[in-house]
Amino acid sequence: MNKSELVQALAAATEQSQAAASRSLDALVQIISAELGKGGEVVIPGFGSFKTGERAERSGRNPRTGEALTIAASTTVKFVPGSSLKSLVNTAK
Repeated sequence: MNKSELVQALAAATEQSQAAASRSLDALVQIISAELGKGGEVVIPGFGSFKTGERAERSGRNPRTGEALTIAASTTVKFVPGSSLKSLVNTAK
């Protein structure tokens, strides 16, 4: 499902226009991004949580040349699914 399909499904589920659904989706993404940018966490009960994590500096190799290099430490985003989402995904198979 891409963004336009998600907007169409959201509009149908909430009985609003696709333009309003698109604005709502954009606002949700912006709010989650801003909170994670501040180092916070977003928890949606039954769905999951978005949080940041630290990735330590590590060594690696350039795949083309084989040259050793250092990969810098970074902050990453993690999604941890909630138990309801896990159950739904596992029973859908």
